[in-house]
Amino acid sequence: MELRFADRMKEFEEGIFQVLNEKKNERLAQGKTVYNLSVGTPDFKPAQYIIDAVAEAARKPENYKYALADLPELTKSVINRFRKRYGVELVEEEIMSVYGSQEGITHIGLSLCNPGDGVLVPDPGYPIFAIGPSLANARLIPYALTPENDYLPDLEGMDEEVLADVKFMIVSYPMNPICKTAPRSFYEKLIPWAKEKNIMIVHDNAYSDIIYDGREGISILSIPEAKEICVEFYSLSKSYNYTGARMGFLVGNREMIANFRKLRSQIDYGTFLPVQYGAIAALNGPDDQIKSQCMEYQKRRDALCKGLRSIGWNIKDSEGTMFAWGAIPKQYGSDDVAFVMELMERSGVLCTPGSSFGSLGKGYVRFALTMPVEKINEAVAAIAASGMISPRE
Repeated sequence: MELRFADRMKEFEEGIFQVLNEKKNERLAQGKTVYNLSVGTPDFKPAQYIIDAVAEAARKPENYKYALADLPELTKSVINRFRKRYGVELVEEEIMSVYGSQEGITHIGLSLCNPGDGVLVPDPGYPIFAIGPSLANARLIPYALTPENDYLPDLEGMDEEVLADVKFMIVSYPMNPICKTAPRSFYEKLIPWAKEKNIMIVHDNAYSDIIYDGREGISILSIPEAKEICVEFYSLSKSYNYTGARMGFLVGNREMIANFRKLRSQIDYGTFLPVQYGAIAALNGPDDQIKSQCMEYQKRRDALCKGLRSIGWNIKDSEGTMFAWGAIPKQYGSDDVAFVMELMERSGVLCTPGSSFGSLGKGYVRFALTMPVEKINEAVAAIAASGMISPRE
Protein backbone atom coordinates (compact mmCIF):
# COMPACT_ATOMS: atom_id res chain seq x y z
CA MET A 1 0.00 0.00 0.00
CA GLU A 2 1.21 3.48 -0.87
CA LEU A 3 0.83 6.05 1.90
CA ARG A 4 -0.24 9.34 0.35
CA PHE A 5 0.06 12.51 2.41
CA ALA A 6 -1.29 16.02 2.05
CA ASP A 7 0.39 18.03 -0.67
CA ARG A 8 0.93 20.90 1.78
CA MET A 9 3.49 18.76 3.62
CA LYS A 10 5.82 19.13 0.65
CA GLU A 11 6.20 22.78 1.64
CA PHE A 12 7.55 21.89 5.08
CA GLU A 13 11.14 20.82 4.91
CA GLU A 14 13.02 19.60 7.95
CA GLY A 15 13.23 22.61 10.22
CA ILE A 16 16.59 24.38 10.42
CA PHE A 17 16.44 24.15 14.21
CA GLN A 18 16.30 20.36 13.94
CA VAL A 19 19.33 20.32 11.64
CA LEU A 20 21.28 22.66 13.90
CA ASN A 21 20.33 20.62 16.96
CA GLU A 22 21.69 17.46 15.35
CA LYS A 23 24.95 19.21 14.50
CA LYS A 24 25.14 20.55 18.05
CA ASN A 25 24.68 17.06 19.51
CA GLU A 26 27.36 15.66 17.21
CA ARG A 27 29.81 18.27 18.46
CA LEU A 28 28.92 17.69 22.11
CA ALA A 29 29.34 13.93 21.63
CA GLN A 30 32.89 14.66 20.49
CA GLY A 31 33.53 16.52 23.74
CA LYS A 32 33.71 19.92 22.04
CA THR A 33 32.33 23.17 23.42
CA VAL A 34 29.10 24.59 21.99
CA TYR A 35 27.80 28.11 22.52
CA ASN A 36 24.16 27.65 21.56
CA LEU A 37 22.83 31.05 20.49
CA SER A 38 20.31 29.67 18.02
CA VAL A 39 16.98 28.94 19.74
CA GLY A 40 15.13 31.70 21.60
CA THR A 41 14.19 29.86 24.77
CA PRO A 42 14.61 32.13 27.82
CA ASP A 43 17.19 30.89 30.32
CA PHE A 44 15.61 32.91 33.13
CA LYS A 45 13.22 31.32 35.64
CA PRO A 46 9.64 32.39 36.29
CA ALA A 47 9.16 34.42 39.47
CA GLN A 48 8.67 32.20 42.51
CA TYR A 49 5.18 33.56 43.17
CA ILE A 50 4.13 32.35 39.69
CA ILE A 51 5.52 28.88 40.34
CA ASP A 52 3.79 28.83 43.74
CA ALA A 53 0.43 29.77 42.20
CA VAL A 54 0.68 26.93 39.67
CA ALA A 55 1.78 24.44 42.33
CA GLU A 56 -1.00 25.39 44.73
CA ALA A 57 -3.66 25.09 42.03
CA ALA A 58 -2.20 21.80 40.83
CA ARG A 59 -2.70 20.26 44.28
CA LYS A 60 -6.47 20.67 43.99
CA PRO A 61 -8.23 17.76 42.23
CA GLU A 62 -11.08 19.97 41.02
CA ASN A 63 -8.62 21.86 38.80
CA TYR A 64 -8.08 18.83 36.56
CA LYS A 65 -11.45 19.07 34.83
CA TYR A 66 -11.98 20.72 31.45
CA ALA A 67 -11.58 24.45 31.83
CA LEU A 68 -13.92 25.18 28.86
CA ALA A 69 -13.51 28.93 29.37
CA ASP A 70 -11.16 31.50 30.83
CA LEU A 71 -11.49 32.13 34.55
CA PRO A 72 -13.18 35.49 35.22
CA GLU A 73 -10.17 36.41 37.37
CA LEU A 74 -7.90 35.77 34.37
CA THR A 75 -9.88 38.07 32.09
CA LYS A 76 -9.88 40.75 34.78
CA SER A 77 -6.12 40.35 35.14
CA VAL A 78 -5.60 40.97 31.41
CA ILE A 79 -7.80 44.09 31.66
CA ASN A 80 -5.72 45.35 34.57
CA ARG A 81 -2.43 44.56 32.84
CA PHE A 82 -3.29 46.42 29.64
CA ARG A 83 -4.56 49.40 31.60
CA LYS A 84 -1.42 49.55 33.75
CA ARG A 85 1.19 48.66 31.13
CA TYR A 86 -0.17 50.18 27.94
CA GLY A 87 -2.88 52.64 28.96
CA VAL A 88 -5.39 50.54 26.97
CA GLU A 89 -8.93 49.92 28.22
CA LEU A 90 -10.32 46.48 27.39
CA VAL A 91 -13.63 44.78 28.13
CA GLU A 92 -14.39 41.08 28.46
CA GLU A 93 -15.62 40.71 24.87
CA GLU A 94 -12.26 41.98 23.61
CA ILE A 95 -10.20 39.22 25.28
CA MET A 96 -9.67 35.51 24.74
CA SER A 97 -6.87 33.14 25.71
CA VAL A 98 -4.88 31.08 23.23
CA TYR A 99 -2.49 28.20 23.71
CA GLY A 100 0.46 30.51 23.24
CA SER A 101 0.79 33.12 20.48
CA GLN A 102 2.22 30.55 18.07
CA GLU A 103 -0.95 28.46 18.24
CA GLY A 104 -3.11 31.55 17.87
CA ILE A 105 -1.23 32.83 14.84
CA THR A 106 -1.35 29.34 13.33
CA HIS A 107 -5.14 29.19 13.47
CA ILE A 108 -6.46 32.74 13.18
CA GLY A 109 -6.25 32.67 9.38
CA LEU A 110 -8.79 29.83 9.37
CA SER A 111 -11.31 32.21 10.92
CA LEU A 112 -10.51 35.18 8.67
CA CYS A 113 -9.74 33.81 5.21
CA ASN A 114 -11.41 32.00 2.37
CA PRO A 115 -9.09 29.96 0.13
CA GLY A 116 -7.18 32.28 -2.15
CA ASP A 117 -7.61 35.41 -0.03
CA GLY A 118 -4.45 37.49 0.21
CA VAL A 119 -2.49 37.88 3.43
CA LEU A 120 0.39 40.33 3.81
CA VAL A 121 3.30 38.71 5.67
CA PRO A 122 6.71 40.21 6.53
CA ASP A 123 9.91 39.14 4.79
CA PRO A 124 12.07 38.51 6.78
CA GLY A 125 9.61 37.28 9.38
CA TYR A 126 9.09 34.65 12.01
CA PRO A 127 8.13 31.48 10.09
CA ILE A 128 4.67 31.00 11.64
CA PHE A 129 3.60 34.35 10.15
CA ALA A 130 3.59 32.63 6.75
CA ILE A 131 2.84 29.06 7.82
CA GLY A 132 -0.38 30.00 9.62
CA PRO A 133 -2.10 31.69 6.66
CA SER A 134 -0.82 29.00 4.29
CA LEU A 135 -2.66 26.36 6.33
CA ALA A 136 -5.83 28.33 5.62
CA ASN A 137 -5.02 28.10 1.88
CA ALA A 138 -4.53 31.85 1.78
CA ARG A 139 -2.37 33.49 -0.87
CA LEU A 140 0.80 34.76 0.77
CA ILE A 141 1.91 38.26 -0.25
CA PRO A 142 5.32 38.99 1.30
CA TYR A 143 6.12 42.62 2.04
CA ALA A 144 9.76 43.60 2.15
CA LEU A 145 11.50 44.76 5.30
CA THR A 146 14.83 46.29 4.29
CA PRO A 147 17.55 48.33 5.98
CA GLU A 148 16.93 51.10 3.42
CA ASN A 149 13.42 51.63 4.85
CA ASP A 150 14.54 51.05 8.45
CA TYR A 151 12.83 47.64 8.36
CA LEU A 152 9.36 49.18 8.12
CA PRO A 153 6.83 48.21 5.41
CA ASP A 154 6.55 50.61 2.49
CA LEU A 155 2.80 51.16 2.67
CA GLU A 156 2.64 53.69 -0.17
CA GLY A 157 4.69 51.47 -2.45
CA MET A 158 2.32 48.49 -2.32
CA ASP A 159 0.46 47.62 -5.52
CA GLU A 160 -3.19 48.71 -5.31
CA GLU A 161 -4.36 45.79 -7.43
CA VAL A 162 -2.59 43.32 -5.19
CA LEU A 163 -4.14 44.91 -2.10
CA ALA A 164 -7.65 44.64 -3.49
CA ASP A 165 -8.25 41.10 -2.19
CA VAL A 166 -6.02 41.21 0.91
CA LYS A 167 -7.92 40.07 3.98
CA PHE A 168 -5.39 40.82 6.70
CA MET A 169 -1.80 41.87 7.37
CA ILE A 170 0.55 40.50 10.03
CA VAL A 171 2.70 43.10 11.75
CA SER A 172 5.11 42.62 14.64
CA TYR A 173 7.37 45.06 16.49
CA PRO A 174 9.75 44.66 18.25
CA MET A 175 10.27 42.04 15.60
CA ASN A 176 11.93 38.64 15.59
CA PRO A 177 14.26 38.13 13.73
CA ILE A 178 15.27 41.63 12.61
CA CYS A 179 15.37 43.07 16.14
CA LYS A 180 13.90 46.42 15.13
CA THR A 181 11.25 48.54 16.81
CA ALA A 182 8.63 50.73 15.17
CA PRO A 183 7.92 54.30 16.27
CA ARG A 184 4.41 55.26 17.33
CA SER A 185 4.23 57.39 14.17
CA PHE A 186 4.35 54.19 12.07
CA TYR A 187 1.27 52.77 13.81
CA GLU A 188 -0.48 56.13 13.49
CA LYS A 189 0.08 55.84 9.75
CA LEU A 190 -0.75 52.11 9.54
CA ILE A 191 -4.22 52.26 11.10
CA PRO A 192 -5.83 54.81 8.71
CA TRP A 193 -4.07 53.14 5.77
CA ALA A 194 -5.50 49.73 6.70
CA LYS A 195 -8.98 51.20 7.26
CA GLU A 196 -8.89 52.82 3.84
CA LYS A 197 -7.80 49.53 2.20
CA ASN A 198 -10.28 47.45 4.26
CA ILE A 199 -7.45 45.29 5.61
CA MET A 200 -7.54 43.79 9.10
CA ILE A 201 -4.34 43.97 11.16
CA VAL A 202 -3.02 41.11 13.28
CA HIS A 203 -0.26 42.42 15.56
CA ASP A 204 2.14 40.07 17.35
CA ASN A 205 3.28 41.80 20.53
CA ALA A 206 5.56 39.19 22.10
CA TYR A 207 8.55 41.42 22.89
CA SER A 208 7.34 44.83 24.05
CA ASP A 209 8.86 44.17 27.50
CA ILE A 210 12.28 43.38 25.99
CA ILE A 211 13.25 46.66 24.42
CA TYR A 212 16.46 48.64 24.75
CA ASP A 213 18.04 52.06 25.16
CA GLY A 214 14.95 53.75 26.60
CA ARG A 215 12.66 52.93 23.67
CA GLU A 216 8.94 52.52 24.30
CA GLY A 217 7.23 49.17 23.87
CA ILE A 218 3.58 49.84 23.05
CA SER A 219 0.38 48.01 22.26
CA ILE A 220 -1.06 48.75 18.83
CA LEU A 221 -4.41 49.12 20.60
CA SER A 222 -3.15 52.35 22.16
CA ILE A 223 -3.39 53.96 18.71
CA PRO A 224 -6.69 55.80 18.04
CA GLU A 225 -9.27 53.70 16.11
CA ALA A 226 -7.05 50.60 16.20
CA LYS A 227 -9.77 48.47 17.76
CA GLU A 228 -11.92 48.99 14.65
CA ILE A 229 -9.62 46.74 12.58
CA CYS A 230 -6.97 45.26 14.85
CA VAL A 231 -6.32 42.35 17.14
CA GLU A 232 -3.11 41.80 19.06
CA PHE A 233 -1.45 38.65 20.37
CA TYR A 234 0.02 39.10 23.84
CA SER A 235 2.26 36.37 25.27
CA LEU A 236 3.46 35.50 28.75
CA SER A 237 6.34 33.45 27.36
CA LYS A 238 9.11 36.02 27.11
CA SER A 239 8.11 38.66 29.68
CA TYR A 240 7.39 36.10 32.42
CA ASN A 241 9.45 33.07 31.22
CA TYR A 242 6.20 31.11 31.11
CA THR A 243 7.10 29.42 27.83
CA GLY A 244 6.20 25.80 28.48
CA ALA A 245 2.89 26.75 30.07
CA ARG A 246 1.70 28.04 26.66
CA MET A 247 -0.34 31.00 27.87
CA GLY A 248 -1.20 33.84 25.54
CA PHE A 249 -4.10 36.10 24.67
CA LEU A 250 -5.77 37.68 21.68
CA VAL A 251 -7.15 41.13 22.42
CA GLY A 252 -8.78 43.87 20.40
CA ASN A 253 -11.65 44.02 17.92
CA ARG A 254 -14.58 42.18 19.48
CA GLU A 255 -15.98 40.87 16.19
CA MET A 256 -12.66 39.30 15.25
CA ILE A 257 -12.38 37.90 18.79
CA ALA A 258 -15.89 36.39 18.68
CA ASN A 259 -15.25 34.89 15.27
CA PHE A 260 -12.00 33.28 16.37
CA ARG A 261 -13.52 32.08 19.64
CA LYS A 262 -16.21 30.26 17.62
CA LEU A 263 -13.52 28.40 15.67
CA ARG A 264 -11.47 27.49 18.73
CA SER A 265 -14.55 26.22 20.56
CA GLN A 266 -14.52 23.33 18.08
CA ILE A 267 -10.93 22.31 18.78
CA ASP A 268 -10.16 23.46 22.31
CA TYR A 269 -11.41 22.68 25.81
CA GLY A 270 -9.70 25.56 27.55
CA THR A 271 -6.33 26.10 29.19
CA PHE A 272 -5.39 23.85 32.13
CA LEU A 273 -6.66 25.64 35.25
CA PRO A 274 -3.36 25.63 37.19
CA VAL A 275 -1.76 27.35 34.18
CA GLN A 276 -4.51 29.99 34.32
CA TYR A 277 -3.86 30.58 38.02
CA GLY A 278 -0.16 31.01 37.32
CA ALA A 279 -1.01 33.55 34.62
CA ILE A 280 -3.24 35.44 37.04
CA ALA A 281 -0.33 35.68 39.48
CA ALA A 282 2.00 36.83 36.71
CA LEU A 283 -0.29 39.53 35.32
CA ASN A 284 -1.01 40.97 38.76
CA GLY A 285 2.54 40.80 40.04
CA PRO A 286 5.16 43.56 40.19
CA ASP A 287 7.22 44.51 37.15
CA ASP A 288 10.54 44.38 39.02
CA GLN A 289 11.70 41.09 37.51
CA ILE A 290 10.55 42.07 34.01
CA LYS A 291 12.58 45.29 34.18
CA SER A 292 15.70 43.71 35.69
CA GLN A 293 15.50 40.91 33.12
CA CYS A 294 15.34 43.45 30.30
CA MET A 295 18.44 45.16 31.71
CA GLU A 296 20.24 41.82 31.72
CA TYR A 297 19.23 41.16 28.11
CA GLN A 298 20.60 44.59 27.20
CA LYS A 299 23.92 43.74 28.86
CA ARG A 300 24.01 40.55 26.79
CA ARG A 301 23.14 42.54 23.67
CA ASP A 302 26.05 44.89 24.38
CA ALA A 303 28.44 42.02 25.04
CA LEU A 304 27.54 40.33 21.75
CA CYS A 305 27.07 43.23 19.35
CA LYS A 306 29.86 45.46 20.67
CA GLY A 307 32.07 42.42 21.10
CA LEU A 308 31.59 41.32 17.51
CA ARG A 309 32.19 44.85 16.24
CA SER A 310 35.44 44.94 18.23
CA ILE A 311 36.76 41.94 16.27
CA GLY A 312 35.66 43.30 12.89
CA TRP A 313 32.13 41.94 12.41
CA ASN A 314 29.75 44.87 12.02
CA ILE A 315 26.64 43.64 13.85
CA LYS A 316 24.36 46.56 14.75
CA ASP A 317 22.81 46.84 18.19
CA SER A 318 19.48 45.09 18.59
CA GLU A 319 16.68 47.54 19.43
CA GLY A 320 14.45 44.91 21.02
CA THR A 321 13.61 41.20 21.34
CA MET A 322 15.94 38.62 22.87
CA PHE A 323 17.93 38.38 19.64
CA ALA A 324 20.55 40.15 17.52
CA TRP A 325 20.58 40.28 13.70
CA GLY A 326 23.27 41.07 11.20
CA ALA A 327 24.77 40.44 7.79
CA ILE A 328 27.39 37.72 7.47
CA PRO A 329 30.95 38.83 6.59
CA LYS A 330 31.25 39.94 2.98
CA GLN A 331 33.81 37.32 2.02
CA TYR A 332 31.11 34.64 2.53
CA GLY A 333 28.77 36.15 -0.04
CA SER A 334 25.13 35.43 0.74
CA ASP A 335 25.33 31.75 1.70
CA ASP A 336 24.24 32.13 5.30
CA VAL A 337 23.61 28.39 5.79
CA ALA A 338 27.16 27.44 4.80
CA PHE A 339 28.50 30.25 6.97
CA VAL A 340 26.53 29.06 10.02
CA MET A 341 27.78 25.50 9.59
CA GLU A 342 31.39 26.62 9.22
CA LEU A 343 31.10 28.98 12.18
CA MET A 344 29.90 26.12 14.36
CA GLU A 345 32.67 23.80 13.18
CA ARG A 346 35.45 26.34 13.69
CA SER A 347 34.27 28.20 16.79
CA GLY A 348 31.53 26.14 18.45
CA VAL A 349 29.17 29.13 18.18
CA LEU A 350 25.72 28.17 16.96
CA CYS A 351 23.38 30.78 15.43
CA THR A 352 20.48 30.66 12.95
CA PRO A 353 20.76 31.39 9.20
CA GLY A 354 18.62 34.33 8.16
CA SER A 355 17.26 32.54 5.09
CA SER A 356 15.11 30.40 7.42
CA PHE A 357 13.07 33.58 8.02
CA GLY A 358 12.36 34.41 4.38
CA SER A 359 14.09 35.23 1.11
CA LEU A 360 15.26 38.65 2.31
CA GLY A 361 16.94 37.02 5.29
CA LYS A 362 19.47 35.38 3.00
CA GLY A 363 22.97 36.55 3.85
CA TYR A 364 22.09 37.31 7.49
CA VAL A 365 22.21 35.45 10.80
CA ARG A 366 20.26 35.68 14.04
CA PHE A 367 21.79 35.24 17.50
CA ALA A 368 19.69 34.46 20.60
CA LEU A 369 20.73 36.28 23.77
CA THR A 370 20.23 33.19 25.89
CA MET A 371 23.57 32.94 27.68
CA PRO A 372 25.08 35.02 30.50
CA VAL A 373 27.45 37.84 29.60
CA GLU A 374 30.55 35.85 30.52
CA LYS A 375 29.56 33.02 28.16
CA ILE A 376 28.79 35.48 25.38
CA ASN A 377 32.24 37.00 25.89
CA GLU A 378 33.69 33.49 25.50
CA ALA A 379 31.68 32.99 22.33
CA VAL A 380 32.97 36.24 20.84
CA ALA A 381 36.54 35.21 21.73
CA ALA A 382 35.96 31.84 20.06
CA ILE A 383 34.75 33.55 16.88
CA ALA A 384 37.82 35.79 16.91
CA ALA A 385 40.09 32.77 17.37
CA SER A 386 38.41 30.95 14.48
CA GLY A 387 40.01 33.30 11.95
CA MET A 388 36.71 33.66 10.07
CA ILE A 389 36.33 37.39 10.68
CA SER A 390 38.50 39.89 8.87
CA PRO A 391 39.38 43.05 10.81
CA ARG A 392 38.39 44.97 7.68
CA GLU A 393 34.71 43.93 7.99
